Amino acid sequence: MPLKSRAVVIPRRNTVELRTVQVLEPRAGDVLVRTAYTSISAGTERMLLDGRMPHPALLFPVVPGYETVGQVVQVGARAPRELLGQWVYVGGARCFRGVNPAWGGQSEYLSAEADRVVPLGGIEPATGVILALAATALHGVNVAQIRRSDRVLVLGQGIVGQLAARLAKLQGAQYVAVADRVGVRLAASRGDQVIDVTRESLDEAIGEANINVLIEATGSMTALSGALPLLANHGRVLLLGYYDHVNIPYAPIFMREAQVLVAREWQFGPDGDLPRVRDMIASGELDVCGLLTHRVPLERIQAAYRLAFEDPSCLKLIIEWPTEPMPA
Repeated sequence: MPLKSRAVVIPRRNTVELRTVQVLEPRAGDVLVRTAYTSISAGTERMLLDGRMPHPALLFPVVPGYETVGQVVQVGARAPRELLGQWVYVGGARCFRGVNPAWGGQSEYLSAEADRVVPLGGIEPATGVILALAATALHGVNVAQIRRSDRVLVLGQGIVGQLAARLAKLQGAQYVAVADRVGVRLAASRGDQVIDVTRESLDEAIGEANINVLIEATGSMTALSGALPLLANHGRVLLLGYYDHVNIPYAPIFMREAQVLVAREWQFGPDGDLPRVRDMIASGELDVCGLLTHRVPLERIQAAYRLAFEDPSCLKLIIEWPTEPMPA
């Protein structure tokens, strides 16, 4: 019998509501997770709200979100019993009746395959909402194949750019510069050079065309196009945002024989990017201090979306779900 669950639902363009939905019972290999924390991935959710998400299955009404942390409250007959009671990260679920999951993570209860949940181990539970974008950044840095001699420039210091810069340095980059136009984001940045592009141009700040890896994390083709002349010969360009179209001048990448690389989310599996970044955060190797900037209770979900979309100081927002179950 389906379970009643509070959920965030986008019923039509530019509308966010709290609704009661039906969640299917766990199958034999599934677990049931009760949500404590979710977050809003501003780029993805903005495209979804605008009705621009290029995927035919993402039809309204939808349950958005892929950044969920909660406790396992039920395990199926073939699911590992040791998961019961554990704090886990879940990258969304397709477990609803009568409403489409865009990714399906913003729901009070989720039924998901046991092998898709990631136990948090020693991580403080609320911090677990950062795993998805940390894994995205890690996958991107791996795609770029950072080498110890590399000089790296990260465009954009939203949450993915912040994490990409830290991970590039951890992977041994000789030099990491970061650039943004928002002072509060730059104040949280970690880099050998922090560039406020409202005060100086990238050309002035960098000086020479010696960037081996250019990581684009703004989602802006204009920002990327302006930085291409800074590439060294045989440089790599990593697209780490999400784009309606890719439109960049050809001459700079042709003259430098550059590679244009695309990173697709993260690598799944027990040895994939999610457990890897979990372990890096738990050990202190990847410092995420200062990146979780705001907390909002579920009943203020519309305000939470406005904050995530409109406030440039909001790097990562935690939505706190009710501690009391929904009345039957």
